[in-house]
Amino acid sequence: MYALYYVGRLKLYVPIALANRSEAVVPIYVGKAVPEGWRTARSGSRDARNPTLHRRLSEHAKSIRQGKGLSQRGFTCRFMILEGDESDLISTVEAELIRRYNPLWNSTIDGFGNHDPGSGRYAQAPSEWDVLHPGRAWAAKLTGKRPNLRSIVVKIREALEKLPSS
Repeated sequence: MYALYYVGRLKLYVPIALANRSEAVVPIYVGKAVPEGWRTARSGSRDARNPTLHRRLSEHAKSIRQGKGLSQRGFTCRFMILEGDESDLISTVEAELIRRYNPLWNSTIDGFGNHDPGSGRYAQAPSEWDVLHPGRAWAAKLTGKRPNLRSIVVKIREALEKLPSS
């Protein structure tokens, strides 16, 4: 389990950065890192040393580096490792964190955690995240109807107005 927190200077996300200025309290994204085969109960490893968390955070770091207007320095991360029998709680804990904190990139803007859909599936639309922060090479190949940038920005501003004042 992990949460990403925005602390950068992008004008659109200033309310989140201000909330996180002294302590990471308002996540912009919550995710989970589970070993391959975990979803179908075929995972061979429930060990905390499994490199899945590092790999998933590295994927996110790459998306952030490629995303227009973003910098890796504008983010911080907190994580919790559930191992052994506790790993059965990963999806439940992730869902509760998303419900409780309503992270912008989970609840308002879709697509940050997406992977390359692969050849034969590029007819789908790019995500809102990829329209807002273009730069991922595979997302540029998507040919479906693009979400409207102005509508995305309006949704973000409305969501951020509901942030508790710090």
